[in-house]
Amino acid sequence: MPALRVNPNRMELMKLRRRRTVAQRGHKLLKDKLDELMKEFLARIGEIRRLRAEVERELLATYGIIAVARAEAGRASFVQALAAGAPVDLVEVTERNVMSVRIPVFEVQELPEPGGYSLVTTPAILDSALGSVGAIAPKLIELAEREKAIELLAAEIERTRRRVNALEHVLIPQLSDAIHDIGMKLEEAERSNLTRLMKVKDIIAAQEAENASR
Repeated sequence: MPALRVNPNRMELMKLRRRRTVAQRGHKLLKDKLDELMKEFLARIGEIRRLRAEVERELLATYGIIAVARAEAGRASFVQALAAGAPVDLVEVTERNVMSVRIPVFEVQELPEPGGYSLVTTPAILDSALGSVGAIAPKLIELAEREKAIELLAAEIERTRRRVNALEHVLIPQLSDAIHDIGMKLEEAERSNLTRLMKVKDIIAAQEAENASR
């Protein structure tokens, strides 16, 4: 770990002590933030696992219905039925702040009823298939929202952890070492000055004694 290059004087010593105090406070705040982020992350992980398992079960059942509907209707009629109807905005996206992380919030609008395709050329099971897709769509969107939140939280956790480690293992030790070194050099300078003063005092005392003896 490279040492800080500083001038060994009292003014620099005061500056370094103030920097270390600020760094220690910042380290504590970031450590507290990291702990809260981890709590939020772990709590959301449990919710996502439950939701994903539920979505996967419903998707599996929906895929089965869709496969039967596609087989009965034929590929052309099936694709035409899926493309029927006018496009609409299904999701409104906003954001909210969680521990300084801007997390998207997906609000699902009211889904349109399946329709717009010929009821003569398509089997009745196609209605069930499209209805199943419409029923599971809000959960898919919710899962996407929660997984994006987890991704953003994980990135913020990594950034915060790097900053905590940088303060704890690099900056604060560097400042402490620099403070210690300056303190040692100032003490050494004071001892040298004291030694010189004592020598001067002895010389003056010797001269005064010599003058008194004459």
